[in-house]
Amino acid sequence: RVFGTQQERNIKKLIPLVNKINGLEKKTSKLSDKVLQRKMDEFRGRVKPLGVEIGQLEKEMLELPEIEKEGAKIDLQEKARQLDELLYDILPEAFAIVREAAKRAIGLRHYDEQLIGGIVLHQGKIAEMANGEGKTLAATLSACLNALSGKGVHVVTVNDYLARRDRDWMAPVYEFLGFSVGVIQNQMNSADRRQSYGCDITYGTNNEFGFDYLRDNMAVSVKEQVQRGFNYTIVDEVDSILIDEARTPLIISGRAEKTTDLYSKIDRIVPRLKRGTEEDRVKRGIQEDKDEDCDYKINEKDHTVALTQRGIDKAEQLLGVKDLYQPDPRWGTVLATHINQAIRAHEFYESDRDYLVKKGENGKEIVIIDEFTGRLMPGRRWSDGLHQAVEAKEGVAIRNENQTMATITLQNYFRMYNKLSGMTGTAITEEDEFKKIYNLEVAVIPTHRPAIREELSDRVYQTEKAKFEAVIKEIKDLYKKERPILVGTRSVERSEHLSKMLREKGIPHTVLNAKYHEREAQIVAQAGHRRAVTIATNMAGRGTDIKLEEGVEELGGLFVIGTERHESRRIDNQLRGRSGRQGAPGTAQFYVSLQDELMRIFGSERIGSIMERLKIPQDQPIEHSLVTKALERAQRQVERRNFDIRKQLLEYDDVMNKQREVIYQERRRILEGKSLKGVVLEMIEDAIEQLISSSVDDKIRPEDWDIKSLSKRINQVFPINLSYYSLEGVHKHEEIKNIIFQKVEEVYAKKEARLTGELMRELERRILLHTLDSEWKDHLYSMDSLKEGIGLRGYGQRDPLIEYKKEAYDMFEDLIGGLKEEVSKLIFRVEIAKEPFLERVLVGDPQMPQPTLGRINQRGGNNNLNQVQMKIPTHKRSESKVGRNNPCPCGSGKKYKYCCGRKQ
Repeated sequence: RVFGTQQERNIKKLIPLVNKINGLEKKTSKLSDKVLQRKMDEFRGRVKPLGVEIGQLEKEMLELPEIEKEGAKIDLQEKARQLDELLYDILPEAFAIVREAAKRAIGLRHYDEQLIGGIVLHQGKIAEMANGEGKTLAATLSACLNALSGKGVHVVTVNDYLARRDRDWMAPVYEFLGFSVGVIQNQMNSADRRQSYGCDITYGTNNEFGFDYLRDNMAVSVKEQVQRGFNYTIVDEVDSILIDEARTPLIISGRAEKTTDLYSKIDRIVPRLKRGTEEDRVKRGIQEDKDEDCDYKINEKDHTVALTQRGIDKAEQLLGVKDLYQPDPRWGTVLATHINQAIRAHEFYESDRDYLVKKGENGKEIVIIDEFTGRLMPGRRWSDGLHQAVEAKEGVAIRNENQTMATITLQNYFRMYNKLSGMTGTAITEEDEFKKIYNLEVAVIPTHRPAIREELSDRVYQTEKAKFEAVIKEIKDLYKKERPILVGTRSVERSEHLSKMLREKGIPHTVLNAKYHEREAQIVAQAGHRRAVTIATNMAGRGTDIKLEEGVEELGGLFVIGTERHESRRIDNQLRGRSGRQGAPGTAQFYVSLQDELMRIFGSERIGSIMERLKIPQDQPIEHSLVTKALERAQRQVERRNFDIRKQLLEYDDVMNKQREVIYQERRRILEGKSLKGVVLEMIEDAIEQLISSSVDDKIRPEDWDIKSLSKRINQVFPINLSYYSLEGVHKHEEIKNIIFQKVEEVYAKKEARLTGELMRELERRILLHTLDSEWKDHLYSMDSLKEGIGLRGYGQRDPLIEYKKEAYDMFEDLIGGLKEEVSKLIFRVEIAKEPFLERVLVGDPQMPQPTLGRINQRGGNNNLNQVQMKIPTHKRSESKVGRNNPCPCGSGKKYKYCCGRKQ
């Protein structure tokens, strides 16, 4: 092209800035350490006051009423623009100083390409830098520049080991320039976390940052919170975190009160159900379910299961129930959902591919294998009963289902940052998704040395057996030539199969998969040696650097063999990228069969018939443009499907996100507010308004108002002994409200005088927090239930997302109403007492279910409430209480709070 690609033109625009930085290098290199440090202090003195001002504006905005927030937002945007301009002005000199500091502190100098990467990161974009091009060092440039504001910089990596390694490696550079640097690790306690977050630059994993955010919004005091805001983040391996991980929400959960016996019972009936597929139905031309000779159909593309009418009848008979699709009184749940999950566990989830059965502290347990990295994910559990279904299938102890207490997707977590940037070796294939979801542009950074890796065309075989035999033959030939070989597989099971074949041929090798992950560093260190044969799952794709032994370059470098195409082109590119790093020679080639999962599910069936007609022997590789195009088409198809899944997840989570923002903002106001009396009185006034509206209708004559019922309900909530005679003759809605509110205020004032203002303020805070958390937890449970069944609305020709938004809005309105009424009740009923009764209610009794993490272990720390202990008086009920989320006793099938509970 005459003018080059768009990417090349974008990079060309940055060259003058790079030249400016280079022009300062000679002058900067002559400065003493102290002068360099003083220069950085001068920059800090110019930038930090503006950062403090922005932080103050952000804090003030939380307290403002909605009507005033727009004006404050404009002021905030103007200050942010001024900060950006200031940072851009000092960028050349600041980058030159950081480069010099790196030379002196760790003996590394930033190349021009790393300077470009640093500029791109500062611009809030994604820098695609090839493997081995020094992303970790490039990140120090924009990290230092953005840390000058004092608002904190988060550098996010994929695992604890890389977070600690990168922090330890780069800390001398930061500390040389006067920046503090911390790291967040899985087992850290709250005090250490708070200290790390207080540093100018903090390293950690996406999980740790996300879970700390959720835990901070479950804390019962400001002192227990550890994070300090979302200023600027650099996400390493950004495609892995923002795309591959985006389908899995972060969840903190507590134990739900569901029995585990149900999973074993359902697992026992699955082998008695006969399988069919969507494809079978199409082939036979069957139009109606009742004619089918199977009990359920599976769709391998979408990993979905559907019971046929025959299957429904059979399952009902085997379980002894009347209707699978109605809540069963014995189990308190819809059995059809559990049957679907049990079938999915048997059909789509395989041991040594999707999970391992490992020995844990309490016996055998299921540990998930990350499909993209091949690493084990201890502590993570599949949701919606799927994990329990897999446990039942494998015959290990079944753990209780968890109830969500706090949740957020990584997509919405990272969108909270004022500025988001990222770096990876493979981003350009997902450019559209980064732009649409995160508003992130991708810049492809040129390599420092020209890449000379040889990428051979795919060798395609008809059968898997022929493919693996060809792989073994290739390894044998390369082994004789003493070249190091890295063989990539998609699963533990495949890597073990290949290992067995190599043992039979007498070829020494090492295996790197989830079973042997402890030896990862040792195995990778040896992988570039002569005659080294390393079989690896996707684990070898990220955060590893295979260094070539002396003399290996002359042999042609590392030879990478892929034994199967991954769903994502990015994962294939990462495997290729293990060879030919930093301009070294290398070779990469994929061996594929028409029986591979990707080709079997998404590939064209025409290919198989063409190969049969051509009468090509099974052990002969096929090289045909049709096959290559089919592979590319299959990968794009899967990528589109996965993008749609992530997009849909975000659309649903955006509904929750708006609600979460309201609740967490209110929670922050409760924690940080000095006096909450006004908040409580406002809630009381709103609760009175709600009660009056349910009994007093302005559309009918005042003489027909149900004043008796109103006074009775008011007295149930407020201890004011309101006589309905006092409201007789009052014919205005507002007057009734004023009479009641005045009486409530009098009782409130008496209680405050008795307790003293200080204790009353603490009481208000505790009750508001306890009630808000309790209502929010119930709401999350209801939202989970709503999301679980909302897809069925599509059968009624209604858009499930629109229906979800409508019902979610109604449920949130109910939450707010319930919150106000509950606070109004408790504020008068709770008394200060020596017995630590309410302490257990607020914090969690050892006998009660405790919050546990959906994905990783909960951090240490305690929630002491020893200063104020409260007691709630109890009263006996004549009948058992119906839970708000339980089925309504009237038999409508709705939840109690949306049926008779709402009427009451």
